[in-house]
Amino acid sequence: MAHRSLDRLDKKILHLISEDARIPFLEVARACNVSGAAIHQRIQKLTNLGVLKGSQFVIDPERIGYETCAFIGLNLKNPEKFDDVVDALKQIPEIVECHYTTGEYDLFLKMYAYNNHHLMSIIHDKLMPLGLSRSESSISYNAVIDRALPIEGMRVADTVVIDDDDEDDE
Repeated sequence: MAHRSLDRLDKKILHLISEDARIPFLEVARACNVSGAAIHQRIQKLTNLGVLKGSQFVIDPERIGYETCAFIGLNLKNPEKFDDVVDALKQIPEIVECHYTTGEYDLFLKMYAYNNHHLMSIIHDKLMPLGLSRSESSISYNAVIDRALPIEGMRVADTVVIDDDDEDDE
């Protein structure tokens, strides 16, 4: 693994685009006091390093009918089936995050359902057949904090770790 440091310009670019992913490159260039081409090159570099993983529109789940947000902890009967269970979970579109965690659960999910009845049917019809010894659900009433990570005061992430193979591409 090689280490590459992010400089002030990289951090300023990350800060600006994390606040508004649709900000024009020329506006970022003006704010950073560099050319549009320099911003384009930096964005490409940050993408190649894996620091930026694309951009997307954020859809409000409630506005499209998903009224229930739930977090579900899963315990597998047979932990050797972990990869098969994860592959099956990828086929359930209501699951938006799946984490392999320490602690009480083998897997921890975030998912959306139209309502509580829909949530119950997903758990019963799609999750339980995967070979769970148990599951525990918590329904979120509302996300009171939902934000991007801070860029300005980056400390640990000041150094980006990349594969050595990526160095050959330069």
